[in-house]
Amino acid sequence: MSTKAKKSGDKAGTAPGTSGEAHPGAGGETHQVAGGDVATLTTAQGAPVADDQNTLRYGPRGPALMEDFHFREKIFHFDHERIPERVVHARGYGAHGYFELTDSLQDVTRADIFQRVGERTPAFVRFSTVAGAKGSFDLARDVRGFAVKFYTQEGNWDLVGNNIPVFFIQDAIKFPDMVHAVKPAPDRDFPQAQSAHDNFWDFVSLTPESFHMIMWVMSDRAIPRSFRFMEGFGVHTFRFLDARNRSTFVKFHWKPKMRLQSVVWNEAVKINGADPDFHRRDLWDAITSGDFPEWELGVQLFDDAFAEKFAFDVLDPTKLIPEEEIPVRIVGRLVLDRVVDNFFAETEQVAFCTQNVPPGIDFSNDPLLQGRNFSYLDTQVKRLGSPNFTHIPINAPKCPMAHFQQDGHMAMRNPIGRANYEPNSWGAAGGPREDPIRGFRSFAAEETGPKVRLRPESFADHYSQARQFVISQTPIERKHIGDAITFELSKVERPEIRARVVSHLRHVDEDLARTVANGLGLKLPEPAKAARPVIADLPPSDALSIVRNGPDSFAGRKFGILLTDGADAALFDALVTAAETENAVYAIVAPKIGGVTLSDGRAVAAQQKIDGGPSVLFDAVAVIASPDGAALLAGDAAARDFVTDAFAHCKFIGYTPEANALFARAGLADDLDDACILMETADDVEDFVASCRALRFWDRESKVDLDAGA
Repeated sequence: MSTKAKKSGDKAGTAPGTSGEAHPGAGGETHQVAGGDVATLTTAQGAPVADDQNTLRYGPRGPALMEDFHFREKIFHFDHERIPERVVHARGYGAHGYFELTDSLQDVTRADIFQRVGERTPAFVRFSTVAGAKGSFDLARDVRGFAVKFYTQEGNWDLVGNNIPVFFIQDAIKFPDMVHAVKPAPDRDFPQAQSAHDNFWDFVSLTPESFHMIMWVMSDRAIPRSFRFMEGFGVHTFRFLDARNRSTFVKFHWKPKMRLQSVVWNEAVKINGADPDFHRRDLWDAITSGDFPEWELGVQLFDDAFAEKFAFDVLDPTKLIPEEEIPVRIVGRLVLDRVVDNFFAETEQVAFCTQNVPPGIDFSNDPLLQGRNFSYLDTQVKRLGSPNFTHIPINAPKCPMAHFQQDGHMAMRNPIGRANYEPNSWGAAGGPREDPIRGFRSFAAEETGPKVRLRPESFADHYSQARQFVISQTPIERKHIGDAITFELSKVERPEIRARVVSHLRHVDEDLARTVANGLGLKLPEPAKAARPVIADLPPSDALSIVRNGPDSFAGRKFGILLTDGADAALFDALVTAAETENAVYAIVAPKIGGVTLSDGRAVAAQQKIDGGPSVLFDAVAVIASPDGAALLAGDAAARDFVTDAFAHCKFIGYTPEANALFARAGLADDLDDACILMETADDVEDFVASCRALRFWDRESKVDLDAGA
C-alpha cells in the first residue's frame, strides 16, 4: 500500500471520536466545548494547539515527522518529569500557612520576624520520613522531618528540624555512614523504610553516641498518629544576635496545639497496609475541612554562663536541655491553612538549607550543624539541576532581592543594566550595595586551639541522657521501648550484633537490658566499655513523655462508626451530635459503600466499606447494629477484625446491645472491660465520647500483649 493511500474509514488529521473541525481561540482565550468554556491548550511557548491527539506524520499510517514541535516538546518534558529524589526525607508532604508573633524577642535578637507582636509571616512546612524512598509508607518507625520555610522581610529562614530533639551522630562526617547503614543494603536493596536489619544495628552497636537517639526512635515518638499531634525541634543550638551583636544561645521547639499522640506498633503495621498515605490524608483532610493544624513556637534561651555549668556540652547534637532546667518560652504560633496547588511544584521542589538565616540568627559551632550548612546547598543543586533553584516560586523570597548573580541553567532573573559586578562606579545605576547596618553579621567569636580531627571530651557521655529519657516515660511507654528494641533485634541475623546492643543498654537501664535480652533468649552480656561514667541521678522530665502530654479532649480525633441496616437512629444521632460537640470527626463504616437504612427509614451514606475501613484508621470506634445486622457482621472476618483490632490496640469501644453477637463471634465476649461502653441511651453515648478523651485504655495491654516488658 502506498504511504499516501488512506485505509478505508481513516480520517486523516482527526482524533478518534472528534469531528475534525478546528476550534477557534488563541492562547489564554476560551472557547465553547461540551460542558462550558475552557482555556485553549497551548505549547509551553504559548502557541495554541489544534490537535493534541495525534502525532504529525507523513500520511495517516506513515512515519512521524521531525518538525512536530508539539510532540517533541510534550514527550521531552515527560521524559524529564522526575527529578532525583532526596537521599533522605524523600517521602514528604507540605502545606502553606503563616507564623504569627505573640511575644517580641527584640530584647535578644534583631531578626525582623521576632520584632512586632501580631505580625504574620508567610510559611511553608514540609513533614517527612527520613529513611524510606518517596514511594514508601507513612507509618514507618522513623524520625519525622519538620522543616519550616519562613518568608521573612529580610530573606528566607529555613528552620530544618525533626520531631526528635537529638540526633544519631555528633559529627556530620558520619552522616553518610549512618544513612547508608539504615538504607536498604546495597547488594539486595531491602528492607525499605525499616531499621530492623543487621546493617543499621551493627552501626549503632559500634557508635555509642547513638543511644540517646535510639531511645527516642524506639519509643512511640517514631510512630506518630498524625503530623498534627507531634512536636518539632530545631535540634541544634543556634545563636540570637541583638542590634549590638550580643549573643544569646537558643534552641527552637514546636508544640502542637492538639498535644501529643502516637499509635502502637501493631497498629502502624496495619495502617500501612490499609492506607499507606495515612499521614498525608490526615493533613489534607484537616486543612481542607477548616480544622487548621497549629503549633506554638517556643525558645530555650541561655547564655555562656549556663553553657559552662550545664552537665553536657550545648554543642553536642546528641544532647538536649531539659525543660525543667530551662523552660520553653512561647513566642508565636504556626498555622497551616492552605494545601498546595501542585505537589511537584511546591512540596517536591521546595529546597531547605540550614544556612538560610536572616540577620539576627546565627550558628553555633555544633559540628553536625556546621556540616549541614555545607551539605544542603550542594544537595539542592544536585536535585534541582541548577544554582537557580531560588528562582522556583516555592523557594523564592517574598521580600525584595538584588544581587549580581547571573546566568546559569534555567535562569529566570538576571541583573538589569550595564554593571554585573561590585564594586563599580556607576552610581545608582550600578546596582545594589552592601548595608553594614541592616546586613547579616556573624557573631565575632574568638576561637583558639590546634587544627585537629578530634571530638571534645565534653561530648564523651553517651548514656546519661538516654537513661534520663527512659526513666521519664510512663510504664506503658517504657514497655513499648522494650518491645520495639526486641522486635528490631529479632530481625538482626548476627547474634553478636544483638549482644553488643544489649551491652550498651546495660548503661541506659538494667531493667530495659534484661527485658530485651529475655525477649531475644539472650544471656545478659557484660556492659560495654563507657567513655565516661553514667550520671545515674538525672531527674525524670515529664516533657519527654507522650502520655503525660496528651490531649484533654477528643477534638481533632476521629470516630469510626460501624453501622448496619436497621441500626438505632436515635443512638446514631446522639453519637454524631456528641462527636460534633467535641469537635471530633467521624466516618461511617458499613457492609456496603452505598450505606445503610436506619431504624427510622433514613438512608445514611458510608465513607468506608468494612473491608476497606479497618479500626486502625480511627482513634475510637462504635458499633451500632440491628439484630440482623449484628448477625451479618458476626459472620464477616473483616468486621471481626474491626473489633478485635480496636480491642487489642487499647481503644475505647462503644456498642449497642445487639453488637454482643459480634463480640462473641470475635472471641471478646468475656473480655469486655471498662473501656468497652454499652450504649443504650443518649447519656451512655455522652459517657462514651467523654471517655475517649483519654485516647487509650492502657490497662488492657497487659491482657492482650504478653510480649517483652509486660
